[in-house]
Formats: sequence, C-alpha cells, structure tokens
Amino acid sequence: MNPLQPFLDERGYVVLDGGLASELVRRGADLNHDLWSARLVVEDPQAIIEVHRAYFEAGADVAISASYQASLEGFFAWGASAAEAERLLTRSVDLARIARDQFWAEHSTSRRFRPLVGASVGPYGAAIGGGAEYRGHYGLVQGQLRDWHRSRLDSLIAGGADLLAIETCPSVIEAEVLTGLLAEYPNVRAWISFVCKNGEETCEGQAIEEAAVVADAAECVVAVGINCTAPEHIETLLQRMASVTAKPLVAYPNSGEGWDAEHRVWVARDDPAGKNGGLGDVWGERVTAWYRAGARLVGGCCRTTPSDIQAIARSLETLTGTTPP
Repeated sequence: MNPLQPFLDERGYVVLDGGLASELVRRGADLNHDLWSARLVVEDPQAIIEVHRAYFEAGADVAISASYQASLEGFFAWGASAAEAERLLTRSVDLARIARDQFWAEHSTSRRFRPLVGASVGPYGAAIGGGAEYRGHYGLVQGQLRDWHRSRLDSLIAGGADLLAIETCPSVIEAEVLTGLLAEYPNVRAWISFVCKNGEETCEGQAIEEAAVVADAAECVVAVGINCTAPEHIETLLQRMASVTAKPLVAYPNSGEGWDAEHRVWVARDDPAGKNGGLGDVWGERVTAWYRAGARLVGGCCRTTPSDIQAIARSLETLTGTTPP
C-alpha cells in the first residue's frame, strides 16, 4: 500500500519537513563530526525529537529521519559494535516515530491526517563525506554500491518507517542499485529524489529524464523528484521529469546556498530571485510553479526552517483551496 495515497486522494499534496541538521545547528548543536546529525542519535536524541516536533507543528505531513549520513561503518569508527551500530540506525527512525506519536497524541482530533515517518536513505557519498554526494563518480562498481547499501537497509526498515526517503542521489547508477535492492523488500515503498547541478542534469551529469525513467520503472517507488538543489532549477527539472513519468513528483530544495565541503559551511551564491541563501517571501510563487509542474510532495532541505515549511503548507492550502487544519 502507498502510504502517501490518502493525502493525495483527499487534498492533492503532501507537505514534507525541512532541514534537520541545519535546524539542529541553528538551535545550538555541534555537528562538526563525521556522523553529522546521526551523532545526536547517540548523544542528544531529545534534540532530534524536538526538531521533528517543530516541523509537525509547522504543518509537515512527513518527518525524515536523522539517518541521512548514518552508516554502519560510521558507527564502527565511533566505536560501536556491529549490534550497536545496527541498533543506532534503527534508533534514528524510532526518534521520528516518537516525535510523530507525541504530536499525534495531542492532535488526533484535528482535521489533519496522521503524519508519516520517512527513513532517510542517503547516498554513499554522504557517508564518506567531503561533499561527494554533490559530485557522484565514487569509483565503485554496482556490486560494491549494492553491498554497502544493503548493509544498512535492513536496520532502517526495522525502525518501522512508513516509507523510505531515498534522497540526494547524484547518480542514475546509484538509483539503479537502490531500486534493484528494494525489489527484495516487496512491502516497502519509497520515494527517490535526485540532487542536480543545473536545470537539466544530476550532479553526476546524467540527464534528469534518464534518472526519472529508472524510478518510474520500479514498482516500489511511489514518487520521484529533486532535493537539496538550488530552488531556481526546480521548476525546469520537474517539467523534464514529468515528460517521462506519471508518478507524483517531489520537490524539496535547499535554501539556495552552496556547501563548502572543505570548511563544512554553507555559503551564499547568486540567486536569480535576489535572496542569496533563502527563499524568504518567494515561497508562494515558487510552490505554485512547482505544483503546476507536477510536484505533489513539497518541502525543504538544507537550511530551510519550520517557518519555511509553514509558508509552504499555507501556499499549498491557498493554491488548492483546501482547509487548513
């Protein structure tokens, strides 16, 4: 069963959450560590729960777990045993479920749908660091990528997420590996979102249409789209994807800033909207364009905040004429 379908059937869209790691940093967390946000799964799980709660309160229908950069190897390097590393991967999903259940205990009588939890499946490049997910070209053959991803999928799925959020994928090859693996889990559903360097290509350089075709062919994939990409590229990318797939499209861009892997900071870059690192008051205009291009799952990625997600939710309510909760 597609867990997104009730949302799509009833009102035509799903609101995703926003940046997790960047919001943790904004609230004072130190993520200068190879585990990134997954570090707090170990050291401060309550901080993660509170950020998930903030996004639910802002109107998000889906919380994406703090497992994007988490891997068994990363936890091994931190000193975890094999069993503990597997438990921590599962725990990252548990935290999002705890936040959802806490929120729903207070809001179950509202007109909202019960929110979902998406287990973040980041690319291999996120785990090795250095901004590799924004380049691709890992130098691995498909069998090596398959073995690496398989080692953590079981643990993430064991966390009981409603679906998998396969995100920031820079490569058609990695998408092929992941969709092949998902065929081994017939009851699991997922979305796949790619990271792109312009309005035409993934970060590894393949045409976005090629990427969309891979996702379209996988029965377990219920939506496909773009994330952690500059917002000015989103509309064109969605239009290109819509030409080769009828599946709901996903759009959750970053704030428009660029990641400086050497210094581990986000830096402003030119933005045609003149915002230089923030969508600010242009959410309404852009969300409308993305929705008209086929986006039905809309949210934010790095450096977006609960207030941004609230603006997205309100924009979609206005656009579709739905009643806010």
